[in-house]
Amino acid sequence: MITVDEMKQYLRVDYPDDDSLIQYLINSAIQICLDILRTDDKSILETSQNGKAAVMYTTAYLYEHRQKADHHALMITLRSLLQGSRKAEF
Repeated sequence: MITVDEMKQYLRVDYPDDDSLIQYLINSAIQICLDILRTDDKSILETSQNGKAAVMYTTAYLYEHRQKADHHALMITLRSLLQGSRKAEF
């Protein structure tokens, strides 16, 4: 859905030192967004109007707030971004 190079450009990271961390955070962001959407189907996230933006935002948030992230605020933002594609229940 999103490559490490795309994410590095978004984050303005020019060095390869954090590539594995960024890939890990992309994977985590995808799972978080799937949880918000209440689905395990990645195609729903990929076709969601704000799916890519939500994954990139989440990855950037987790990268920039590695030491102390406010996960509650992150979840509220993601619910707003993904509300139109979110299932009513699991």
